[in-house]
Amino acid sequence: MNDRVTIAIEDGVADVRLARPDKMNALDPAMFDGIVAAIDRLADDRAVRVVVLSGEGRAFCAGLDMASMASGGSGIDLNARHADGSNIVQRVAWGWRMLPQPVIAAVHGVAFGGGLQIMSGADIRLAAQNTRFAIREAHWGLVPDMAGPTLWRTLVRDDVLRELSYTAREFDAAEALTHGFVTRIADDPLAAAIALAREIASRNPDAVRATKRLYNRAADADAPGTLRAEAEEQLRVIRQPNQVEAVRANLEKRAPRFAD
Repeated sequence: MNDRVTIAIEDGVADVRLARPDKMNALDPAMFDGIVAAIDRLADDRAVRVVVLSGEGRAFCAGLDMASMASGGSGIDLNARHADGSNIVQRVAWGWRMLPQPVIAAVHGVAFGGGLQIMSGADIRLAAQNTRFAIREAHWGLVPDMAGPTLWRTLVRDDVLRELSYTAREFDAAEALTHGFVTRIADDPLAAAIALAREIASRNPDAVRATKRLYNRAADADAPGTLRAEAEEQLRVIRQPNQVEAVRANLEKRAPRFAD
């Protein structure tokens, strides 16, 4: 962990913030390292049931810090791979999708380039009305390579992705919602994300994690594979202590007391 990313955990919700506000949370090598370290830390924490990801200051993330990358950050090794197949620049987006816990992104200001791809790694994405978005890479003569194409294939139509990628044009929150980049628009996306996270955290954590695994698998599996996955995940949670507690709490009309 470094000073580029902060984590505060309360009542099962991890409040994770990109913390380089003076640069609109632009991505330099230290930011890449900080995000990967945060993902690694959260992955092993059973007490964390939901993650909320946001940015400090005026923006969620303005994308690559081109000045920093030009002065030495371009030496990042894109061939070094994590166990899930991602390299370091892909892992800062793909890693949120691979976390066992649901991730909710609270987005404001701008989400350009790498920022849009990081946001897209979240399970649920809430955005302020005035947020601006762009698949920005073509502006710099680059290809979107931070897991965006892998994440967007289940969110956005192919022709829309091509148009936005080829032109690098900006679009607003209303268009992002229409295309599927955004789940919904919120007056205060961080407050809305925290409230939603607390609601999810009140559910059986075993079932929530199993549901995320199931939907992650369904993106690539055929129908028989997905049907098998449904049954496998159900068998992992049914009649287990937390599932029994969910039933008892409902019948007794009280808040459940789940174990981590």
